[in-house]
Amino acid sequence: MPGPGGLWSAGLLLCVLGVCACLGEECVLGIVGRPIFLPCFYPQLLTSVNVSIEWRRDEEVVLRATWREDGDVEEWSVNRASVSAQALQTGNISLELPSVYPEHNKTNFSLFIISEGNHSVALCSVCLRIAASFSFPQLQREEAVQGNQTSFLCHSSGGFPEPEVRWLIDNTSEPPEGAVKTVVTPVPDTQLYNITSHLMVNISKDTSVSCSIENLTMNETVTATSIGADDSPVVSRASEAMWIFSTALSVVVGVMVVIGVGYQIHLDRISKRKKKEYQYEQQHSNRRYKRRFPNKEETEAMTSEKIETDV
Repeated sequence: MPGPGGLWSAGLLLCVLGVCACLGEECVLGIVGRPIFLPCFYPQLLTSVNVSIEWRRDEEVVLRATWREDGDVEEWSVNRASVSAQALQTGNISLELPSVYPEHNKTNFSLFIISEGNHSVALCSVCLRIAASFSFPQLQREEAVQGNQTSFLCHSSGGFPEPEVRWLIDNTSEPPEGAVKTVVTPVPDTQLYNITSHLMVNISKDTSVSCSIENLTMNETVTATSIGADDSPVVSRASEAMWIFSTALSVVVGVMVVIGVGYQIHLDRISKRKKKEYQYEQQHSNRRYKRRFPNKEETEAMTSEKIETDV
């Protein structure tokens, strides 16, 4: 079993020769609120015993793990950061973060192997970049009350980092200088951003205008387009048609309910009438039965009366 000095020398030699995987810094993209793996592979860990590692964010230790000769693993971490339980068997000592946030943007994570003499050697270094998608932009078009200018308002929310806004007229030309004013505001209690861009331009009513929100970090672009001044009335007519349809449907359903209730009342009346008729027939039948077949007391009374008469 190599001593502390041997482990330190071996680790240093491997790093000098460039054998340590992921030694060179590389950036990983993390999406806000989602888990992420920061890769690091060190096959030489398979032959190590009593080895300890540390993952650090800049200078802060976020995870410390130690593998003992008997197979026990001691692990301590911040915010549920972890490495694979089979790291010693696979050499995969990538760091898993359950979620990332904008404050982690442009931070460096480094993995160090710790010798028994508390010496450390850097094995991997990974830079972390953070991003979040912006919502699909809402584009509103308003004709100016006075003059020939048209106003456009483009709004998108919940993204990171600050995006680029691009306006296009008829998908070809950009607005004149000074026609666009854009404001970026932070979302309360987060480090995400909302963006609102205002365009004032002199165009004809059938001109199309597009607003694009470009998140360069994610290589993602979302675009909304207003196709002429008649696109808003189309939405209005569609809404009116939907209102008419829903009203007509409500009327039909109401009529069907009324008919159903009326029919049920009719059935109840028929049922009650038949029940009364049945009860009447039963009572009438019982009377006829009594006339044809008198009961025992009546028979005895008639017999007694006849005997007295005979005497």
